[in-house]
Amino acid sequence: MNEMKIGLIGGSGLGQVLAENEGVRHEVETPFGRPSDAIVETNWGGVPVLILSRHGAGHLINPSQINIRANIFGLKQLGCTHILASGAVGSLREEMRPRDLVIPDQIIDKTYLRANTFFDKAAVHVEFAEPFCSVMRQILLEVGAEGSEFKVHDRGCYVCMEGPAFSTRAESLMHRLWGGDLIGMTAMPEAKLAREAEISYASIALVTDYDCWKGKSPATEAASPGGAHELLKEIIGNLQAASANAAQLMKQAVEVMGQRREEMMACPAQRALELAIWSDKSRIDREEVQRLGPLWMKYL
Repeated sequence: MNEMKIGLIGGSGLGQVLAENEGVRHEVETPFGRPSDAIVETNWGGVPVLILSRHGAGHLINPSQINIRANIFGLKQLGCTHILASGAVGSLREEMRPRDLVIPDQIIDKTYLRANTFFDKAAVHVEFAEPFCSVMRQILLEVGAEGSEFKVHDRGCYVCMEGPAFSTRAESLMHRLWGGDLIGMTAMPEAKLAREAEISYASIALVTDYDCWKGKSPATEAASPGGAHELLKEIIGNLQAASANAAQLMKQAVEVMGQRREEMMACPAQRALELAIWSDKSRIDREEVQRLGPLWMKYL
C-alpha cells in the first residue's frame, strides 16, 4: 500500500499562513506547466504533508488564472493521496456567519473558463455524485466538535462562480433559490480534477461575510466611500480570524487522519478511474498514456 501523503491547499488568507511552514521546496514541472508556487514537503504530527498556496506567492493569481491542472498533477507526482483544501467564501444563509467554518458536502459548478479534465484525448468519466470525501469530512467534523471555540457547520452546498467580480444581488438571490449555502471561486474544477487523479478531497470553507443578498448594516453600507472602507476592513478582519481557526482545525485533523490511515486509504476516490476509462485502452495514444502516467498508468 502506498504511503499516505496529505496535500494542503491554502486559499485566500490561509495560503500565506501555510506557505510559512519550513520544509523541502519542490519546484515542480508537469505536462500542464508549473503549479501556482513551489510545493513544500514537511511533516505534521508524524504525517507527511505537501503544502501549496493556490494563488501563489503574494496572492498574484486570480481564480480564473490558477493553473489547477498543474496544481493537482504536481501534487500527484509527489505522491499526494489526499487533499485538504481551504478557501474564503461568502455566506448565502443567515446561520452561516462571518468567521464560521463550513465543511461542504455538495457543490454547484458555475465556472466556464477553466480546463476541467486531464483527459483531452480519451473518454474518462469519473463518478462525482458526492464531490467531497466522506471519510475526511467526518474526521473534520469530529475534530471541529471537540471543544472548538469557533463554529464548524457540518454541511453546505458551495456554489463556485467564475469571478473575479462578485455576484450581483439578483445572482446572489438566485443562488439561494438553487439551494446554495456558500459562494466562492476556487473549489471547482479543483475537486473534480482531484477525483480524476484518484486523490480524496475535502474542503474547509472560511466565511468572510454575507453575500450581497443580505442588506448591509449602516456601519458597513458600501454606498459611500467611508462605508466601503469599513466593509473591506470587516471582511479582512473576518478572513484573518477564520484563517487562524482553519489552520487549527487542519492541524488537528491531519493528526487524526494519520491515526486512521487504513480507513483513509480505503476512501472510494482512491479507485476513481478503475471503471471510468471508457475508451478502448489499446487504442489510446501511447504518448498520451506516458504523458499522464502518474494518473492512469496502473490501469493501462
